[in-house]
Amino acid sequence: MVRRVTYIPATKPLEIQKVGIYCRVSSNKRSQLESLATQISALTNAVAKVSKWKLEDTFIDIASGSAGIKRKEFDRMIRECEAHHISIILTKSISRFGRDTVETLEGIQRIKAAGGRILFHEENIDTDDYDSSLLISILEGFAQAENESRSMNIRLGLSYRAAAGTSKNFDKVIYGYQKDENGKLVIDKEKADVVRDIYHWYLKGASILGIKRKLEENEILSPTGRPTWSKRTIENILSNKKYIGTVKLNDSITGEHEYILEEHHPAIITEYEFRCVQDAKINRSNIVTDETGTHRKSTKYSSKKK
Repeated sequence: MVRRVTYIPATKPLEIQKVGIYCRVSSNKRSQLESLATQISALTNAVAKVSKWKLEDTFIDIASGSAGIKRKEFDRMIRECEAHHISIILTKSISRFGRDTVETLEGIQRIKAAGGRILFHEENIDTDDYDSSLLISILEGFAQAENESRSMNIRLGLSYRAAAGTSKNFDKVIYGYQKDENGKLVIDKEKADVVRDIYHWYLKGASILGIKRKLEENEILSPTGRPTWSKRTIENILSNKKYIGTVKLNDSITGEHEYILEEHHPAIITEYEFRCVQDAKINRSNIVTDETGTHRKSTKYSSKKK
């Protein structure tokens, strides 16, 4: 009787790879901490789905958005890789791993030099699949795209708040005002009196240079706290609608639109006084535009009343 023999090859033990997950948020605000919890949950589930992976450690950095702040857990993660305690790092995205391209590349190079690899979950990038030069171009492309997207989102948010009248820029302090406990503009009585004097002097015929001399002779400090005033500062005070309670913001996306909010805060100057000053500025200007173009008048302005 012939016997049949079947050889069964020895099964190799499953090689378990030790995985570390890295999570980072830029602040300890509630929304950021909720994002952190989501990161940890998603990455933990991703590790659990691979049979040969074992979650060895979790590295978490909080409030580490600024370049000058050290990331203790990030540094510990790299040391653990260099000690061969961890062979794979799983992280949400390139932006969560590094704060800029240079920092990201330095971290990748150290981990790869230790024989480790990094998996970026959102971008589906495995550092073992790319050489250094290609990886650099990929990371720089992602970083640039993300920066442009972040910048556009910020500008969109500013425009939306401006259009809704809720932008904090509406409450930006200028000379003559201060903020109350709620962050709203209120009149600073002493400085508001100076603003009124500037308008009244101008309407009585004083020039910008004459107003500058009056302010300095009366030892009135400028908005920057200096004993001397610049002509531009006085000109800006004489042309800013904020002194009649109106605020104007430009569209931060196209720059083609303006958002005007009237009666936003208490007025220092009446609308009539403001209009009179603007008319006087036009009449006093020695720049004229006619059919021959833009040029200076042949006569100079004199503040003396005729």
